[in-house]
Amino acid sequence: MAPVSHSGTGPTTHGGAQNLLMVNTAIAPSPWSPLAHGGADNLWGHFWREAKVRPEEQQSKPGEAMMLDQLLQQVFNGVALGSVYALIALGYSMVYGILEMLNFAHGEIFMSGAFLGWIVLSMTLGGTGGWLPPWVGLGLALLLASGGAALLGAAVEVLAYRPLRRASRLSPLLSALGVSIFLQNVVMLATGARVKIYPVERFFPSGLGLILGEVTLPAVKVFVLGVSLILMILLDLLVRKTRLGRAMRATAEDSEAAAYQGISPQRIITLTFLLGSALAGIAGVLVGLYYGQIDFFMGFSAGMKAFTAAVLGGIGNLRGAMLGGLILGLAESLGVAFIEPVYKDVIAFTLLVLALLLRPSGLLGKQVAEKV
Repeated sequence: MAPVSHSGTGPTTHGGAQNLLMVNTAIAPSPWSPLAHGGADNLWGHFWREAKVRPEEQQSKPGEAMMLDQLLQQVFNGVALGSVYALIALGYSMVYGILEMLNFAHGEIFMSGAFLGWIVLSMTLGGTGGWLPPWVGLGLALLLASGGAALLGAAVEVLAYRPLRRASRLSPLLSALGVSIFLQNVVMLATGARVKIYPVERFFPSGLGLILGEVTLPAVKVFVLGVSLILMILLDLLVRKTRLGRAMRATAEDSEAAAYQGISPQRIITLTFLLGSALAGIAGVLVGLYYGQIDFFMGFSAGMKAFTAAVLGGIGNLRGAMLGGLILGLAESLGVAFIEPVYKDVIAFTLLVLALLLRPSGLLGKQVAEKV
């Protein structure tokens, strides 16, 4: 029997597996409604408050204003979701930029990070009180999830990709698919097939949000967006302003020429897998907080969406991956708000097909000559 979500905003079931990225939290009635700002108690100053809906205000609100509020709410939801897509897409772009290889096991690295975060939170915040303050436990979960995912990504590179470095392009792809299936089953056998619940209420009490005019921004989504943007900015600065970043760009441009200049391409490849996997691990914890639950199959859907974002922005281009993730998140959020939630995946992969047909190099990608 398929597991049942613990709340009205939980993921829907597809073939017995929970698809965590098939959710639109703004459609179902919840304390996060964009109209949930009237009569609020001031919790953390003028902006942070617990939102409560007043039926008389909801009924008296003009239809055009309600539509505008819903649009603004969906834009914020899309940006928050897109920032997570962007974090995962960066791993695809970084690896492809250096090795010109698609790491389709990256989604399972993301899933593993989510489970590592859940294990840490269960150990530190388990029971009625826990032995660590909630925010300390969350920080530890983010740190260990990123570190564990980074080590797992580096191990995948050493065991699954490095021996096939000089093989045909099909061989690493098949190896990646095998690693993906292997990691899914390892996590399922180790933790069970049922969904795992993240203790979101310990950090973000239900109804806590940031009030901006007529729109309520849920606190957990503000946190997810803030962490994602900080990480993307730091990665961009690392690649463009540091010696390591210059070495990464040189290796991506011409690994043989970079080796003549004293750069170790193998070291750069390993560091690339470490960085991309660390970001994916943090993204896994953020998704667990965003939706409140995770499962062992979540990496497949998230990986496909992140791959779509990377292609849309220009795979191999880091800023393109960030832009592609934000565009994809906005398209999905607006699409399910004004069309139907069942078309969410259709919207994502329609964007992928259009990008491949109209601009194969992506929005920020450049046409390059094939190396011979």
